[in-house]
Amino acid sequence: MAMLDQTINVLRSLWSVWVMIFFCGIVLWAYVLTPKAKIEAHGTIPLRDDDSEER
Repeated sequence: MAMLDQTINVLRSLWSVWVMIFFCGIVLWAYVLTPKAKIEAHGTIPLRDDDSEER
């Protein structure tokens, strides 16, 4: 039973590390790898006039 508890504790630790790496990867992708021009273009979408743009 003690070995099962140790295994569960190791898996919990590995899970925490995996989630942290995944989160840091998402942050890196969002802030570093996404082109700034694309983000700025998407940021102006609510301010555009619907009549002047064709769909």
